[in-house]
Amino acid sequence: MAEVYPEISSHDNTTDKRPPQHTSSELSASESNSLETRTTRQKISDLFTIFAAGAALISDGYQNNLMTMTNVVLRKEYPKQYTSYFSTAVSNALLVGEIIGQIVVGLTCDYFGRKFAIIVTTFMIVVGGILATAASGTTIHGMFWMLIVARGIVGFGTGGEYPASSTSASEAANEQNLKHRGPLFILVTNLPLSFGGPLAVSIFLIVLSAAGQTHLGIVWRVCMGIGCLLPLTVFYFRMKMLNSKLYRRGAIKKRVPYTLVLRYYWRRLLGTCGAWFLYDFITFPNGVFSATILSGVVKKGPHNIRSTAEWQLLLGAIALPGVILGAWLCNRIGRKNTMMLGFSGYLVFGLIIGCAYEQITKILPLFVIFYGLMQSCGNMGPGDMLGLLSSESYATAVRGTCYGISAALGKTGAALGTQAFTPIQLHLGKRWTFIVAAICGVAGILVTYFFVPDLKGDDLKNEDEAFRAFLVSKGWQGEMGEDDLQALADDGMPSSMVEEVKRA
Repeated sequence: MAEVYPEISSHDNTTDKRPPQHTSSELSASESNSLETRTTRQKISDLFTIFAAGAALISDGYQNNLMTMTNVVLRKEYPKQYTSYFSTAVSNALLVGEIIGQIVVGLTCDYFGRKFAIIVTTFMIVVGGILATAASGTTIHGMFWMLIVARGIVGFGTGGEYPASSTSASEAANEQNLKHRGPLFILVTNLPLSFGGPLAVSIFLIVLSAAGQTHLGIVWRVCMGIGCLLPLTVFYFRMKMLNSKLYRRGAIKKRVPYTLVLRYYWRRLLGTCGAWFLYDFITFPNGVFSATILSGVVKKGPHNIRSTAEWQLLLGAIALPGVILGAWLCNRIGRKNTMMLGFSGYLVFGLIIGCAYEQITKILPLFVIFYGLMQSCGNMGPGDMLGLLSSESYATAVRGTCYGISAALGKTGAALGTQAFTPIQLHLGKRWTFIVAAICGVAGILVTYFFVPDLKGDDLKNEDEAFRAFLVSKGWQGEMGEDDLQALADDGMPSSMVEEVKRA
């Protein structure tokens, strides 16, 4: 398909302003060199954007899983004060912050650019992590409330990373390696996020071994502090990054036609929002409270915390191969089929564990293996595909916004799932947490089948052009793009393409 915008805008009248002593050939050579330099810088920026996204999302995965063992430690250190109310509140603080961050930063990265949004999220993670490390109060409950606020600030940053890092990584991968964009995107987004779980437990075990079980306050504070260092490792590269070429062509910074966006993308939004809600409703509480589940199964003893952490590490390791398998399958059987296959894993393993809970928990290794396989299926299917589909299903102009809304609905499901986890265990029994996962797996298959598009990994530019043609066909005449690629929406748009959209 023809390019939407020329590399250098046809509206550039620099020829009228050229000093008379320069020849046209000299100026052409100068413009060519300038363009070549920008293209080289863009390619280097794309590579570092992909690398930085992966490194930063390890930090997000670490923060998402940090409370898994911290909940166990705080319950051990403050058995009377750290009630289920505070356990849930501290865990949900991150989720509430993430919901706000995903929506706000999703809008921000579409309006102000990916770079601006990414720098803001990094700053928030660092500030929130410092406050969490230094959490204190005149009472123990006061310290818990400071921890809740600090974790909410961290959540804003980690939540904002979803639309900011993921959209920039997808656009950069589209320019660098279109054929393998899907697998590459997964390996720098969901793999680091999933690796953050085992990393958090590994660091916990190291710190616990160094500090000992008599200094649990030092253990959780050091683990919180390490979470501040991870995003700083890529901060320099993020300061130097450029907005993607797709963004500079397709951004809408004024008069965004949200009504038309909903008319065009309502079905896809139902698919990505609904599937993400169901996925996080299952996976987040099962991640946050997995150590709590394991600690109830592990034999009581003086080294109960260490044993729980070791089994938790194995659980996280079993879940990791699913990410790799999903990256391998996405181009072979398609994004949509891979996601339905992953939801099917929740159905199968959720029913196996739920229906045979009393028998299977007596054999701890078998329980951990089945539990890990259930989480591995989640990683392979919706874990891998939701981010990929949310970055491919929408045009560049609203990619961050629609991605952020989808992810925010997911985190809403996570918050509700976390809130419902303890009541389900208390009133229905522990087995029902897995049976509910199986039910959500069936719902996820249905939502995916009816509402999620079956994408094949086409160039993201094609979606941008189709969306632009739709806007023009509805009479929208705003500006799109920025800098050298800014132009009116209908500039260079073939009339035949607009008419075809009108007839559709």
